[in-house]
Amino acid sequence: MLWMLCLPSASLFLLLLPCFPAQDGGGNEQSTDVISAWEGDSISITCPMNGSQNQVGMYLRAMRQNLNVIYVSKEKIDCDFDTRTTCSKEGETLRITLHRLQQSDSEIYLCSEIVKINDYPKELYGKTTIVLVKANSSEALEQSPLLANPERGQTVSITCVLSISHETEKFHLLRAHMQPGKVLSVSNLNVSWVSPAFGSRLEYSREGTRTVITLHNLQEEDSDNYICAEEVKGSSLLSARGTMVLVKGGKQMCEKISWGLYALVGVVALLLCALLCCTLYRVDVMKYFQKKKPNVVYEDMSYSSRRSTLVRNNTSS
Repeated sequence: MLWMLCLPSASLFLLLLPCFPAQDGGGNEQSTDVISAWEGDSISITCPMNGSQNQVGMYLRAMRQNLNVIYVSKEKIDCDFDTRTTCSKEGETLRITLHRLQQSDSEIYLCSEIVKINDYPKELYGKTTIVLVKANSSEALEQSPLLANPERGQTVSITCVLSISHETEKFHLLRAHMQPGKVLSVSNLNVSWVSPAFGSRLEYSREGTRTVITLHNLQEEDSDNYICAEEVKGSSLLSARGTMVLVKGGKQMCEKISWGLYALVGVVALLLCALLCCTLYRVDVMKYFQKKKPNVVYEDMSYSSRRSTLVRNNTSS
């Protein structure tokens, strides 16, 4: 039957169904915000405000300098006291904008909320934002390579060298583009923290001012700009230019194709199937009702034969 001709297209569509991505019921990992910018740029830091009646105000604090950058009261949202700092409230979010960035603005900023509990003020720590201001001049922290383009499953080693002899308090490896956040943090007491996204896929070693971080079994979602940063005594937060890691086509075709493309493939397959069936059905119907044409060659031969007979009869007479 004609409908059996549609089976290849329908089968192709059904074979793609197992490739549909499963829904992930897990929650997103809560991570520190990372902002990377050049000197002279502007950036915005956001602090959530719960809007409770017990809230008195909010600080934005520079943790390394132990300095309160701004204080905003609940009644009055106005922090235009600095020519380089402005702020505004957007719903339940406080947005602080730093203009004309300087390298000294590289810091770890903390949002802290002041609330009243039993008529006594209490400070509640909130979101942390790491700001990396890259200078146009030579850096005190050098990083290599600048670009890595591994295949899926391969390994990349990032090397960071501190060109000054100051004592390092803490070392960080940060992601600053696709999924901003911390990857690795190591204090001078060798207390380390590794992002769960990498888990056992990360190795770290340090010798003098040279630090090597190796990322194993890279996946396509690991593509990002990885930046080394060091907290040095008597200096602002130092950061390098970064290493751009671009993992080549690492996923299988089933993982790359979106739901929309699957639907498009299915619709196209069904339309082609319907068009083929209609065409074949129309051809069969036309052949069935089409009348047979007379055999012109047969008639011409018959007429020619009769004519020859007549000519011969006239000659004999």
